[in-house]
Amino acid sequence: MFDIGRTLMVMGAILFVVGVIVTFLAKVPGIGKLPGDILIERKNFTFYFPIATSILISLVLSLFLWFFNRR
Repeated sequence: MFDIGRTLMVMGAILFVVGVIVTFLAKVPGIGKLPGDILIERKNFTFYFPIATSILISLVLSLFLWFFNRR
Protein backbone atom coordinates (compact mmCIF):
# COMPACT_ATOMS: atom_id res chain seq x y z
CA MET A 1 0.00 0.00 0.00
CA PHE A 2 2.97 2.31 0.65
CA ASP A 3 4.08 2.01 -2.99
CA ILE A 4 0.71 3.19 -4.28
CA GLY A 5 0.84 6.29 -2.08
CA ARG A 6 4.36 7.13 -3.20
CA THR A 7 3.39 6.63 -6.85
CA LEU A 8 0.38 8.93 -6.48
CA MET A 9 2.54 11.62 -4.84
CA VAL A 10 5.13 11.43 -7.63
CA MET A 11 2.42 11.60 -10.30
CA GLY A 12 0.87 14.60 -8.53
CA ALA A 13 4.24 16.37 -8.40
CA ILE A 14 4.81 15.70 -12.10
CA LEU A 15 1.36 17.07 -12.97
CA PHE A 16 2.05 20.16 -10.86
CA VAL A 17 5.36 20.83 -12.65
CA VAL A 18 3.77 20.30 -16.07
CA GLY A 19 0.97 22.71 -15.10
CA VAL A 20 3.46 25.39 -14.08
CA ILE A 21 5.41 24.94 -17.32
CA VAL A 22 2.25 25.16 -19.44
CA THR A 23 1.16 28.29 -17.57
CA PHE A 24 4.46 30.06 -18.24
CA LEU A 25 4.70 28.85 -21.86
CA ALA A 26 1.31 30.41 -22.56
CA LYS A 27 2.85 33.82 -21.86
CA VAL A 28 5.81 33.36 -24.23
CA PRO A 29 5.07 35.21 -27.48
CA GLY A 30 4.98 33.01 -30.55
CA ILE A 31 4.54 29.67 -28.77
CA GLY A 32 1.25 28.19 -29.89
CA LYS A 33 0.85 30.54 -32.83
CA LEU A 34 3.49 29.26 -35.21
CA PRO A 35 2.93 28.88 -38.94
CA GLY A 36 1.70 25.33 -39.43
CA ASP A 37 -0.57 25.31 -36.36
CA ILE A 38 -4.11 24.48 -37.42
CA LEU A 39 -6.89 26.77 -36.21
CA ILE A 40 -10.47 26.38 -37.42
CA GLU A 41 -13.05 28.79 -36.02
CA ARG A 42 -16.74 28.47 -36.78
CA LYS A 43 -19.84 29.98 -35.23
CA ASN A 44 -20.07 27.68 -32.18
CA PHE A 45 -16.93 25.62 -32.67
CA THR A 46 -13.19 26.13 -32.39
CA PHE A 47 -10.62 23.50 -33.28
CA TYR A 48 -6.95 24.12 -32.57
CA PHE A 49 -4.17 21.64 -33.32
CA PRO A 50 -0.66 23.02 -32.65
CA ILE A 51 1.28 20.68 -34.94
CA ALA A 52 4.23 23.01 -35.59
CA THR A 53 4.48 23.90 -31.90
CA SER A 54 4.40 20.19 -30.99
CA ILE A 55 7.21 19.41 -33.43
CA LEU A 56 9.31 22.30 -32.07
CA ILE A 57 8.81 21.21 -28.45
CA SER A 58 9.60 17.62 -29.40
CA LEU A 59 12.87 18.66 -31.06
CA VAL A 60 13.92 20.80 -28.11
CA LEU A 61 13.13 18.04 -25.59
CA SER A 62 14.89 15.43 -27.74
CA LEU A 63 18.04 17.54 -27.95
CA PHE A 64 17.90 18.27 -24.21
CA LEU A 65 17.51 14.60 -23.29
CA TRP A 66 20.16 13.51 -25.80
CA PHE A 67 22.63 16.03 -24.38
CA PHE A 68 22.14 14.87 -20.77
CA ASN A 69 21.87 11.17 -21.60
CA ARG A 70 25.09 10.75 -23.58
CA ARG A 71 28.12 9.40 -21.77
